[in-house]
Amino acid sequence: MKNLLLISLCAILMSFTSWEANFETAKKNAKEEHKLILLNFSGSDWCGPCIRMHKEIFGDATFLKMAGENLAMFNADFPRNKKNQLSKDLKKQNEWLADAYNPTGKFPYTVLLNADGKVLKAWEGLPDQTVAAFTAEIKQICDANK
Repeated sequence: MKNLLLISLCAILMSFTSWEANFETAKKNAKEEHKLILLNFSGSDWCGPCIRMHKEIFGDATFLKMAGENLAMFNADFPRNKKNQLSKDLKKQNEWLADAYNPTGKFPYTVLLNADGKVLKAWEGLPDQTVAAFTAEIKQICDANK
């Protein structure tokens, strides 16, 4: 019963926060809603720290609540398995983003941007802080840029 309640709560919170499918849409929404952009580079089917980050941090209820209020989120994914390959347009978009924001190809790599695409903060790898501390750090940056 507890698991069912937890799953329901996560589903409700996730409905308020979603990853944009298009980076330009994320930028547009960030501008219109006065939010920052969280850009995450991941390898969803091969990068262990990336998988952990999405599950443990981006799936956390506190993070999701803060993100829903303050962030437009975009995941630039670079899967390797043939069955997980992206469309040509999405692949091209992610490659462009990597050239612009992650030229050395680090995974995971998370960048906090303003609505114009200016880098405010970047995190290399899985953050070595608690989810609460990571969430608070992002919230503080969001508050300082309103």
